[in-house]
Amino acid sequence: MEWLLLGAGVVLAFANGANDNVKGVTTLYGSAQLGYRRALALATASQIGGSLASVVLATTLVKAFSGKGLVPPELLSAELLAAVAMGAAVTVGLATRIGLPISTTHAIVGALVGAGAVAAGSALNLGALGAAFVLPLAVGPLLAVALAWAFARGGSAAGSALGLARGDCVCIEPELSANADGSASLARAALRVELAEASKCVAHSDTRLAGVEVERALRAGHVLSATTVGFARGLNDTPKILGLMVGASVIAPVLGALVVGAAMALGGVLAARRVADTLALRITPMHNGQGLAANLATSLLVIGASRLGLPVSTTHVSTGGIFGIGAAAGTLHHRAAGEILFAWLGTLPLAAGLGALLAWSLG
Repeated sequence: MEWLLLGAGVVLAFANGANDNVKGVTTLYGSAQLGYRRALALATASQIGGSLASVVLATTLVKAFSGKGLVPPELLSAELLAAVAMGAAVTVGLATRIGLPISTTHAIVGALVGAGAVAAGSALNLGALGAAFVLPLAVGPLLAVALAWAFARGGSAAGSALGLARGDCVCIEPELSANADGSASLARAALRVELAEASKCVAHSDTRLAGVEVERALRAGHVLSATTVGFARGLNDTPKILGLMVGASVIAPVLGALVVGAAMALGGVLAARRVADTLALRITPMHNGQGLAANLATSLLVIGASRLGLPVSTTHVSTGGIFGIGAAAGTLHHRAAGEILFAWLGTLPLAAGLGALLAWSLG
């Protein structure tokens, strides 16, 4: 049964990668800053980095998803945890097939409850789900919507107050004064900051010390923030899957992180396109500044939660960030958002049912 659990964990990691890997870079894809393949490559590299870092930075999550506390320790077995992994994998795989982003975290928790109920009956400790699971999972997407909305509106307001447009450039150059002989000299070592169209900044290239084009700066920040989200996703999701394997002692944590990280990367490379199209193209149109706002909200929440051992859903947080920028701009497509929310509501009961059925079959 140890091999069955290991195989089920790998399948779950593959399904997770297919549904989740592109969530950090969908804003780059949706704003046409990167094509799908380049965005996917960035997501894969950053996720692998986060998966490896999780061995050191997210050990609390490994323990949280081992099933201990919810199910009495004497009832935890490779069969039970294999049922959990398979139930969660089927749930995530079905959602991926129809292009809907759902939470692997919710799927694992649901399958743990269903399989645990079969194994433990009245000894199942549902109270262990309270503050440790339910609260972070419920609050995470709400905070993401609020933060992304605030970042998007705040950035727009700041740009308007400064008179910045995306085609502008901020030029920094020495302030010169004319000498009596007509030559120019530096006036009191002062610097002059000028806001102008990018073409005018280029015309000052002989004296300019620095020039920052607004759109280029936003794009650089957008790419960096997407990389951070990919890293945060690997950091937060790897230990949740690894916890099932470590809970039954079928693999060492470091080797397990390598196996899970590789399977997640492969799932993203082979099967992420449908979810990517939903997140990038169906929820809201977006540009660099909005994508940066959504990714900042996501990375702050997910990395913070990983360090605290809180099992927030990277799916709900990243999608909540996109909802937030759409709400801030008034461009949110409510039908697509409604379909995603409906899928979220169905994740827990479907995974619980599958987990219970598989635990009964393997018991």
